[in-house]
Amino acid sequence: MPIENSFQHDEMSRKNPGERITVREMTPTALSESSSGQDAMATLGQRLSQTGVRVIVLLHGSIMGTDVFGVQRLDELGGLKRGYSRGVAGLDALLALMRENSNGISPLPGGMKPPLANDDATKRLLDEQIGDAGNFTNAYAELMSQSLNRGLDRPIHCIRELWSCEHHHLGRAMAAISMLGCLRDWVETHKLGQGDRILVQAHGQAGLVLALVSNLLCVTANSSRKRLLDLLSDFASQSNRPDIASTIQRVAPLLTNGALLNGAMLDVVTFGMPVRYGWDPSGLEKLLHIVNHRSMRTDGKTWLSKMELPQITMEMPIAWGGDYIQELAVAGSDAVPATDEAKAANKAVWEIVEPFDGFERWLECARRAVRIPSEGLGMLADYKDSTGSTNVRDHYFGHAAYTRLNAMLFNTTEIVRTLYS
Repeated sequence: MPIENSFQHDEMSRKNPGERITVREMTPTALSESSSGQDAMATLGQRLSQTGVRVIVLLHGSIMGTDVFGVQRLDELGGLKRGYSRGVAGLDALLALMRENSNGISPLPGGMKPPLANDDATKRLLDEQIGDAGNFTNAYAELMSQSLNRGLDRPIHCIRELWSCEHHHLGRAMAAISMLGCLRDWVETHKLGQGDRILVQAHGQAGLVLALVSNLLCVTANSSRKRLLDLLSDFASQSNRPDIASTIQRVAPLLTNGALLNGAMLDVVTFGMPVRYGWDPSGLEKLLHIVNHRSMRTDGKTWLSKMELPQITMEMPIAWGGDYIQELAVAGSDAVPATDEAKAANKAVWEIVEPFDGFERWLECARRAVRIPSEGLGMLADYKDSTGSTNVRDHYFGHAAYTRLNAMLFNTTEIVRTLYS
């Protein structure tokens, strides 16, 4: 995507990414039982510190209870009700694998739904319910901090952030505003400036939140940013969200004069992020996308996933081809906002950020099978999570592997090698 992207949607190119992409295989490492692994993490911590990384943010949501495939919007658009699936073999079965009530993913206790609170109680609940499956646990953040900071005079702060998990345009846009406020807080708290870096590692749709952040951080003012901020301000006043309204008032002048990060740099790594929003590279320093991927194609295009019906309905329950949530939660899918006011605001945001809509357009985007966005480096990594098990909790359709404790050393090694070597 171009500098001054102005919230354009990713072009979803099927072309060979060439040198932008690497292919890796993960070797699981239980750090708590591996002295060599802990030594390796300490060495990586030294390298991160030398390159200016002062804060690592682990940004995630919840696979449970959030309509992670976004089937609510597909059904609202028609789907099976209006016969869109007729003549497309396997589509009925695919939608059944995606729907909340039939995909095997348990709801959260008490019917808890988004917006999820970024507080200790909610994080503990997620740790109890899903462990380290698509969830940066407290144990993960603590182990990362302990491992990286061995021998460092200036510690790297490892921060766990839970975003609201509102899987629609409005929810992601408001989460982007909240993230801008957090970035400013971390800059002020840790006295960051020239030469310092904040590294955000974002799982799943949290990556889309950062894509919006990159557009909001664009060094040149544009009408789309003002329009989006005005829209979100109006919605915040209508829906009693003083936190969003006050954050916009605080960050808007800093966005205009380019002072929000006080000269510090923002680096982003996404894990299993669906390809949707475009990225504006002018708002970031480094960008890497990591996707759990196992090539199953016979046409030589190993950088694409394999989206063929009805075969996908046989592969998906064992996560044979990698991350199916990354593959299927594309344009046209989404959760549906709960109120009429939110639905109207969501439609207004949609008109800015995503031209694709409709059931057929979702199917078209899914069939494009794009793994890596048009901007940034890409890594296709086999996380070795397809064991033949049809128990969803073992892999969550390939979307759980990135945040496992035994993947921390692999992730950190590849991030340092790719971005900070």
